[in-house]
Amino acid sequence: MAEPDANALAPRLSVCVFCASRLGHVPAFAQAARAVGEAIGRRGWQLVYGGGRAGLMGELADAALAAGAPVIGVIPESLMAREHGHRGLTELHVVQSMHQRKQMMAERCDAFIALPGGIGTLEELFEVWTWRQLGYHAKPVGLLNVGGYFDALLQFVQQMRQAGLLTQAQQDLLTLDEAADRLLDRICALSQPAAPLKSGLT
Repeated sequence: MAEPDANALAPRLSVCVFCASRLGHVPAFAQAARAVGEAIGRRGWQLVYGGGRAGLMGELADAALAAGAPVIGVIPESLMAREHGHRGLTELHVVQSMHQRKQMMAERCDAFIALPGGIGTLEELFEVWTWRQLGYHAKPVGLLNVGGYFDALLQFVQQMRQAGLLTQAQQDLLTLDEAADRLLDRICALSQPAAPLKSGLT
């Protein structure tokens, strides 16, 4: 009798991924974005992201689609040209504001992961991390630290904790790893059945 496929027995998760709309100068960033997209598809999961085809966002989405994952994009109308709204997705939702974008992304996922990115990615990461510690959701928040990209940020987070402005419990709500598959495994272990978000997130 064949052994059961571990991925077939795992929960079917919907993962929201934040990342850059630029490629950057480090090839490992695009490689990591593709690895996350491929891993989501290989597991039979769903990707939710910002709906663009530019930069790391496009690498992520195309890899997930190629691996058979449903991909849901959410993008404000004002960014359709700048981020090259991806017309080849399973679903592309064009909304009116960044608030609507983030709200819909949060509602359609079971977990969040941040890849290398700029100030927009950091803003999204810190917002969902803050929502988590305030109890607005119970979804895991992961950070893929590709090539030490987030090391300086993590040092500052540690400084906040040492200064008494961040608790260890709050810091521990962020799940860190340097490998895409390992981070997804850890996120899966922490995930719960999806529940509605509490009001007041916008």
